[in-house]
Amino acid sequence: MNTEYLVVGAGLTGAVIARLLTDAGRRVLVVERRQRVAGNCADDTHPSGIRYHLYGPHYFRTNSHDIWNFVNRFGEFQPFRAQVKSLVQGKYENWPIAGSYLRAVAPDFVPSKSGSGPAANFEEAALRIMPTVVYELFVKEYNEKQWGCPATLLTPDLCKRFAIHEDDNPYLKPKHRFQGIPKNGYTKLVEHILQGIPVITNCDFFKYRNNFVWTRYLIYTGPVDEYFEYSLGRLQYRGQRRNVQYYPDVEGFILPVVQVNYPLHAQGPQIRRIEWKWLMEPKYAERIRGSLITEEIPFSPESPEEYEYPAQDFANRELYTKYKNLCDQERGVLICGRLGEYRYYDMDQAIARAQLLARRVLNED
Repeated sequence: MNTEYLVVGAGLTGAVIARLLTDAGRRVLVVERRQRVAGNCADDTHPSGIRYHLYGPHYFRTNSHDIWNFVNRFGEFQPFRAQVKSLVQGKYENWPIAGSYLRAVAPDFVPSKSGSGPAANFEEAALRIMPTVVYELFVKEYNEKQWGCPATLLTPDLCKRFAIHEDDNPYLKPKHRFQGIPKNGYTKLVEHILQGIPVITNCDFFKYRNNFVWTRYLIYTGPVDEYFEYSLGRLQYRGQRRNVQYYPDVEGFILPVVQVNYPLHAQGPQIRRIEWKWLMEPKYAERIRGSLITEEIPFSPESPEEYEYPAQDFANRELYTKYKNLCDQERGVLICGRLGEYRYYDMDQAIARAQLLARRVLNED
Protein backbone atom coordinates (compact mmCIF):
# COMPACT_ATOMS: atom_id res chain seq x y z
CA MET A 1 0.00 0.00 0.00
CA ASN A 2 1.28 3.45 -0.94
CA THR A 3 0.26 5.43 2.15
CA GLU A 4 -0.46 9.10 1.62
CA TYR A 5 -1.67 9.91 5.12
CA LEU A 6 -0.46 8.22 8.27
CA VAL A 7 -2.84 8.74 11.20
CA VAL A 8 -1.39 8.08 14.65
CA GLY A 9 -4.15 7.24 17.10
CA ALA A 10 -7.47 5.45 16.54
CA GLY A 11 -9.53 7.49 18.97
CA LEU A 12 -12.45 9.61 17.88
CA THR A 13 -10.36 12.40 16.34
CA GLY A 14 -8.05 10.09 14.40
CA ALA A 15 -10.90 7.86 13.24
CA VAL A 16 -13.01 10.75 11.92
CA ILE A 17 -10.09 12.31 10.06
CA ALA A 18 -9.12 8.93 8.59
CA ARG A 19 -12.71 8.35 7.47
CA LEU A 20 -13.07 11.71 5.76
CA LEU A 21 -9.71 11.42 4.00
CA THR A 22 -10.60 7.92 2.81
CA ASP A 23 -14.02 9.07 1.60
CA ALA A 24 -12.18 11.72 -0.43
CA GLY A 25 -10.21 8.98 -2.19
CA ARG A 26 -6.99 9.29 -0.21
CA ARG A 27 -4.88 6.32 0.92
CA VAL A 28 -4.76 6.23 4.72
CA LEU A 29 -3.09 4.02 7.32
CA VAL A 30 -3.94 4.22 11.02
CA VAL A 31 -1.63 3.05 13.81
CA GLU A 32 -2.80 2.69 17.41
CA ARG A 33 -0.73 2.09 20.54
CA ARG A 34 -3.48 0.27 22.42
CA GLN A 35 -4.86 -3.16 21.61
CA ARG A 36 -8.21 -1.76 20.51
CA VAL A 37 -9.58 1.27 18.71
CA ALA A 38 -11.83 4.03 20.10
CA GLY A 39 -9.26 5.61 22.44
CA ASN A 40 -10.79 6.90 25.65
CA CYS A 41 -14.29 6.27 24.27
CA ALA A 42 -13.73 2.51 24.34
CA ASP A 43 -16.19 0.25 26.14
CA ASP A 44 -16.56 -3.42 27.03
CA THR A 45 -19.26 -5.80 28.24
CA HIS A 46 -19.25 -7.34 31.71
CA PRO A 47 -20.16 -11.07 31.99
CA SER A 48 -23.49 -9.91 33.45
CA GLY A 49 -24.35 -8.37 30.07
CA ILE A 50 -23.88 -4.79 31.27
CA ARG A 51 -21.81 -2.64 28.94
CA TYR A 52 -19.49 -0.16 30.65
CA HIS A 53 -17.12 2.53 29.49
CA LEU A 54 -13.47 1.81 30.18
CA TYR A 55 -12.43 5.44 30.60
CA GLY A 56 -15.37 7.10 32.27
CA PRO A 57 -18.92 7.85 31.13
CA HIS A 58 -19.44 9.27 27.67
CA TYR A 59 -22.83 10.89 27.14
CA PHE A 60 -23.15 11.89 23.51
CA ARG A 61 -24.92 15.15 22.82
CA THR A 62 -24.93 17.77 20.08
CA ASN A 63 -27.05 20.53 18.60
CA SER A 64 -25.64 19.92 15.12
CA HIS A 65 -27.76 18.09 12.55
CA ASP A 66 -24.59 17.35 10.56
CA ILE A 67 -22.76 15.75 13.48
CA TRP A 68 -25.84 13.77 14.55
CA ASN A 69 -26.28 12.47 11.01
CA PHE A 70 -22.57 11.65 10.82
CA VAL A 71 -22.50 9.45 13.93
CA ASN A 72 -25.78 7.77 13.00
CA ARG A 73 -24.20 6.79 9.72
CA PHE A 74 -22.00 4.38 11.70
CA GLY A 75 -24.31 3.18 14.45
CA GLU A 76 -27.85 3.42 15.75
CA PHE A 77 -28.30 5.54 18.87
CA GLN A 78 -30.77 5.00 21.68
CA PRO A 79 -32.16 8.12 23.37
CA PHE A 80 -30.43 8.94 26.64
CA ARG A 81 -30.23 12.16 28.65
CA ALA A 82 -27.85 11.96 31.59
CA GLN A 83 -28.82 12.99 35.09
CA VAL A 84 -26.04 13.73 37.58
CA LYS A 85 -26.30 14.24 41.33
CA SER A 86 -23.81 15.52 43.88
CA LEU A 87 -23.87 14.02 47.36
CA VAL A 88 -23.87 17.08 49.61
CA GLN A 89 -24.71 17.20 53.31
CA GLY A 90 -26.19 13.71 53.10
CA LYS A 91 -28.54 14.51 50.21
CA TYR A 92 -28.42 13.92 46.47
CA GLU A 93 -28.60 17.39 44.92
CA ASN A 94 -28.96 18.16 41.23
CA TRP A 95 -25.89 18.92 39.19
CA PRO A 96 -25.85 21.41 37.58
CA ILE A 97 -27.26 23.35 40.52
CA ALA A 98 -31.04 23.71 40.67
CA GLY A 99 -32.32 27.26 40.89
CA SER A 100 -34.52 26.35 43.87
CA TYR A 101 -31.48 25.07 45.79
CA LEU A 102 -29.51 28.22 45.02
CA ARG A 103 -32.35 30.46 46.17
CA ALA A 104 -32.77 28.41 49.35
CA VAL A 105 -29.12 28.54 50.48
CA ALA A 106 -28.26 32.05 49.23
CA PRO A 107 -31.46 34.03 48.62
CA ASP A 108 -29.66 37.37 48.49
CA PHE A 109 -26.80 36.36 46.20
CA VAL A 110 -26.19 38.60 43.20
CA PRO A 111 -23.43 37.70 40.67
CA SER A 112 -20.60 40.23 40.37
CA LYS A 113 -20.55 42.60 37.43
CA SER A 114 -18.09 41.73 34.67
CA GLY A 115 -16.62 45.24 34.77
CA SER A 116 -14.24 44.34 37.58
CA GLY A 117 -11.65 43.02 35.13
CA PRO A 118 -10.58 39.48 34.31
CA ALA A 119 -10.46 36.99 37.16
CA ALA A 120 -7.00 36.05 38.37
CA ASN A 121 -7.77 32.35 38.83
CA PHE A 122 -10.51 29.74 39.00
CA GLU A 123 -11.53 30.54 42.57
CA GLU A 124 -11.94 34.23 41.89
CA ALA A 125 -13.92 33.54 38.72
CA ALA A 126 -16.16 31.04 40.49
CA LEU A 127 -16.98 33.35 43.39
CA ARG A 128 -18.13 36.00 40.93
CA ILE A 129 -20.86 33.76 39.55
CA MET A 130 -21.88 31.61 42.53
CA PRO A 131 -22.34 32.11 46.28
CA THR A 132 -19.58 30.99 48.62
CA VAL A 133 -21.70 28.18 50.10
CA VAL A 134 -22.25 26.62 46.66
CA TYR A 135 -18.61 27.05 45.71
CA GLU A 136 -17.39 25.37 48.89
CA LEU A 137 -19.91 22.50 48.85
CA PHE A 138 -19.99 21.63 45.14
CA VAL A 139 -17.12 23.19 43.24
CA LYS A 140 -13.89 24.02 45.07
CA GLU A 141 -12.78 20.63 46.36
CA TYR A 142 -14.30 18.75 43.42
CA ASN A 143 -11.97 20.61 41.08
CA GLU A 144 -9.04 20.25 43.45
CA LYS A 145 -9.61 16.49 43.43
CA GLN A 146 -10.01 16.40 39.67
CA TRP A 147 -6.97 18.52 38.80
CA GLY A 148 -4.68 17.73 41.72
CA CYS A 149 -3.84 21.29 42.77
CA PRO A 150 -5.34 24.18 44.77
CA ALA A 151 -8.23 26.02 43.13
CA THR A 152 -6.21 29.25 43.15
CA LEU A 153 -3.73 27.68 40.69
CA LEU A 154 -6.40 26.68 38.19
CA THR A 155 -7.25 28.82 35.18
CA PRO A 156 -10.47 30.87 35.35
CA ASP A 157 -11.90 29.56 32.08
CA LEU A 158 -12.82 26.31 33.83
CA CYS A 159 -15.85 28.21 35.10
CA LYS A 160 -17.29 28.30 31.59
CA ARG A 161 -18.66 24.81 32.23
CA PHE A 162 -20.65 25.94 35.27
CA ALA A 163 -24.43 26.33 34.87
CA ILE A 164 -27.54 26.97 36.95
CA HIS A 165 -30.83 25.37 35.97
CA GLU A 166 -33.27 28.02 37.06
CA ASP A 167 -36.21 25.77 36.18
CA ASP A 168 -34.74 22.85 38.20
CA ASN A 169 -34.38 20.75 35.05
CA PRO A 170 -32.71 17.55 36.33
CA TYR A 171 -30.78 16.70 33.16
CA LEU A 172 -27.09 17.42 32.72
CA LYS A 173 -27.45 19.18 29.35
CA PRO A 174 -31.15 19.78 28.68
CA LYS A 175 -30.69 22.22 25.81
CA HIS A 176 -28.83 19.88 23.47
CA ARG A 177 -31.27 18.73 20.81
CA PHE A 178 -29.70 15.36 20.03
CA GLN A 179 -28.63 13.09 22.88
CA GLY A 180 -28.02 9.36 23.05
CA ILE A 181 -25.78 6.35 23.45
CA PRO A 182 -24.75 4.05 20.57
CA LYS A 183 -26.77 0.85 20.94
CA ASN A 184 -23.76 -1.34 20.19
CA GLY A 185 -21.29 0.78 22.13
CA TYR A 186 -18.60 3.30 21.26
CA THR A 187 -15.97 0.73 20.35
CA LYS A 188 -18.25 -0.68 17.65
CA LEU A 189 -19.10 2.84 16.52
CA VAL A 190 -15.43 3.71 15.99
CA GLU A 191 -14.78 0.31 14.37
CA HIS A 192 -17.50 1.16 11.85
CA ILE A 193 -16.04 4.62 11.25
CA LEU A 194 -12.75 2.89 10.44
CA GLN A 195 -14.29 0.10 8.34
CA GLY A 196 -12.28 -0.52 5.20
CA ILE A 197 -9.31 1.53 6.44
CA PRO A 198 -6.08 -0.33 7.33
CA VAL A 199 -5.50 -0.14 11.10
CA ILE A 200 -2.51 -1.54 12.98
CA THR A 201 -3.21 -1.88 16.71
CA ASN A 202 -0.78 -2.61 19.53
CA CYS A 203 1.77 -0.53 17.67
CA ASP A 204 3.77 2.27 19.29
CA PHE A 205 4.47 4.78 16.53
CA PHE A 206 7.63 6.03 18.20
CA LYS A 207 9.16 2.55 18.41
CA TYR A 208 8.46 1.72 14.76
CA ARG A 209 8.50 5.14 13.17
CA ASN A 210 11.22 4.23 10.72
CA ASN A 211 9.09 1.38 9.42
CA PHE A 212 6.42 3.71 8.06
CA VAL A 213 6.51 5.72 4.87
CA TRP A 214 3.88 8.29 3.90
CA THR A 215 3.88 10.80 1.08
CA ARG A 216 1.61 13.62 2.19
CA TYR A 217 0.73 14.13 5.85
CA LEU A 218 1.39 12.74 9.29
CA ILE A 219 -1.68 13.26 11.46
CA TYR A 220 -0.72 12.78 15.09
CA THR A 221 -3.34 12.66 17.88
CA GLY A 222 -1.14 11.65 20.82
CA PRO A 223 0.45 13.80 23.54
CA VAL A 224 2.11 16.84 22.03
CA ASP A 225 5.09 16.79 24.39
CA GLU A 226 5.79 13.14 23.57
CA TYR A 227 5.91 14.00 19.86
CA PHE A 228 8.67 16.52 20.55
CA GLU A 229 10.48 14.06 22.84
CA TYR A 230 9.74 16.23 25.89
CA SER A 231 12.31 18.71 24.64
CA LEU A 232 10.69 21.59 26.57
CA GLY A 233 9.70 19.54 29.58
CA ARG A 234 6.78 17.26 30.40
CA LEU A 235 3.23 18.48 30.34
CA GLN A 236 0.99 17.12 33.05
CA TYR A 237 -2.13 15.12 32.35
CA ARG A 238 -4.81 13.70 34.59
CA GLY A 239 -6.38 10.28 34.54
CA GLN A 240 -8.63 8.14 36.72
CA ARG A 241 -7.94 4.99 38.66
CA ARG A 242 -11.09 2.91 38.34
CA ASN A 243 -12.52 0.30 40.63
CA VAL A 244 -15.22 -1.69 38.82
CA GLN A 245 -17.47 -3.57 41.22
CA TYR A 246 -20.28 -5.97 40.37
CA TYR A 247 -23.12 -6.38 42.87
CA PRO A 248 -24.81 -9.68 41.94
CA ASP A 249 -27.72 -9.63 44.38
CA VAL A 250 -29.06 -6.17 43.57
CA GLU A 251 -32.47 -5.85 41.98
CA GLY A 252 -32.98 -2.58 40.18
CA PHE A 253 -30.48 0.20 40.82
CA ILE A 254 -28.08 1.25 43.57
CA LEU A 255 -27.59 4.91 42.67
CA PRO A 256 -30.49 7.33 42.07
CA VAL A 257 -29.09 8.35 38.65
CA VAL A 258 -26.32 7.23 36.30
CA GLN A 259 -23.64 9.39 37.97
CA VAL A 260 -23.11 10.62 41.52
CA ASN A 261 -20.34 13.11 42.31
CA TYR A 262 -18.50 13.24 45.64
CA PRO A 263 -17.22 16.84 45.69
CA LEU A 264 -15.58 17.07 49.13
CA HIS A 265 -12.16 15.84 50.28
CA ALA A 266 -13.84 14.51 53.44
CA GLN A 267 -15.83 12.05 51.29
CA GLY A 268 -12.63 10.33 50.20
CA PRO A 269 -10.40 10.48 47.13
CA GLN A 270 -13.11 9.26 44.75
CA ILE A 271 -14.68 11.91 42.56
CA ARG A 272 -17.68 10.02 41.19
CA ARG A 273 -19.46 6.69 40.84
CA ILE A 274 -21.23 5.52 37.70
CA GLU A 275 -23.93 2.85 37.58
CA TRP A 276 -23.90 1.48 34.06
CA LYS A 277 -27.36 -0.10 33.96
CA TRP A 278 -28.78 3.39 33.66
CA LEU A 279 -27.27 3.59 30.16
CA MET A 280 -29.08 0.48 28.98
CA GLU A 281 -32.41 0.44 27.23
CA PRO A 282 -34.99 -0.17 30.00
CA LYS A 283 -36.30 -3.35 28.37
CA TYR A 284 -32.83 -4.90 28.66
CA ALA A 285 -31.87 -3.39 32.02
CA GLU A 286 -34.93 -4.83 33.75
CA ARG A 287 -33.95 -8.36 32.70
CA ILE A 288 -30.54 -8.18 34.39
CA ARG A 289 -30.12 -9.06 38.02
CA GLY A 290 -27.26 -7.29 39.74
CA SER A 291 -25.57 -4.02 38.93
CA LEU A 292 -22.14 -2.74 37.89
CA ILE A 293 -20.58 0.39 39.34
CA THR A 294 -17.30 2.14 38.54
CA GLU A 295 -15.68 4.33 41.17
CA GLU A 296 -13.17 6.87 39.85
CA ILE A 297 -10.20 8.34 41.70
CA PRO A 298 -8.19 11.07 39.87
CA PHE A 299 -4.41 10.84 39.63
CA SER A 300 -1.50 12.13 37.55
CA PRO A 301 -0.33 9.30 35.28
CA GLU A 302 3.18 8.97 33.92
CA SER A 303 2.35 6.67 31.00
CA PRO A 304 0.80 8.26 27.89
CA GLU A 305 -1.55 5.27 27.67
CA GLU A 306 -3.25 6.54 30.84
CA TYR A 307 -3.59 10.21 29.84
CA GLU A 308 -7.18 11.44 29.74
CA TYR A 309 -7.34 15.17 30.50
CA PRO A 310 -4.87 18.00 29.96
CA ALA A 311 -4.03 19.76 33.23
CA GLN A 312 -5.80 23.07 33.81
CA ASP A 313 -3.25 25.08 35.78
CA PHE A 314 -1.31 28.12 34.65
CA ALA A 315 2.13 26.47 34.54
CA ASN A 316 1.03 23.76 32.11
CA ARG A 317 -0.88 26.21 29.95
CA GLU A 318 2.29 28.27 29.62
CA LEU A 319 4.35 25.21 28.73
CA TYR A 320 1.82 24.13 26.12
CA THR A 321 2.05 27.55 24.48
CA LYS A 322 5.73 26.85 23.89
CA TYR A 323 4.95 23.45 22.38
CA LYS A 324 2.29 25.08 20.20
CA ASN A 325 4.98 27.28 18.72
CA LEU A 326 6.91 24.13 17.77
CA CYS A 327 3.75 22.66 16.22
CA ASP A 328 3.34 25.73 14.04
CA GLN A 329 6.83 25.20 12.64
CA GLU A 330 6.17 21.61 11.54
CA ARG A 331 5.52 21.01 7.86
CA GLY A 332 3.44 18.10 6.65
CA VAL A 333 2.42 17.31 10.23
CA LEU A 334 -0.93 17.92 11.90
CA ILE A 335 -0.93 17.58 15.70
CA CYS A 336 -4.49 17.48 16.98
CA GLY A 337 -7.03 15.98 19.36
CA ARG A 338 -7.45 16.39 23.10
CA LEU A 339 -3.85 15.33 23.86
CA GLY A 340 -2.27 16.88 20.79
CA GLU A 341 -3.92 20.28 21.25
CA TYR A 342 -3.84 20.03 25.05
CA ARG A 343 -7.50 20.97 25.23
CA TYR A 344 -10.65 19.37 26.58
CA TYR A 345 -13.15 18.48 23.86
CA ASP A 346 -16.60 16.99 24.28
CA MET A 347 -17.26 14.25 21.73
CA ASP A 348 -19.31 16.43 19.39
CA GLN A 349 -16.63 19.12 19.61
CA ALA A 350 -13.93 16.54 18.81
CA ILE A 351 -15.87 15.41 15.74
CA ALA A 352 -16.48 18.97 14.55
CA ARG A 353 -12.81 19.80 15.03
CA ALA A 354 -11.73 16.64 13.16
CA GLN A 355 -14.05 17.50 10.28
CA LEU A 356 -12.62 21.00 10.07
CA LEU A 357 -9.03 19.75 10.12
CA ALA A 358 -9.71 17.07 7.52
CA ARG A 359 -11.14 19.70 5.15
CA ARG A 360 -8.14 21.90 5.80
CA VAL A 361 -5.70 19.10 4.95
CA LEU A 362 -7.63 18.18 1.80
CA ASN A 363 -7.68 21.80 0.66
CA GLU A 364 -3.88 21.87 0.84
CA ASP A 365 -3.57 19.06 -1.74
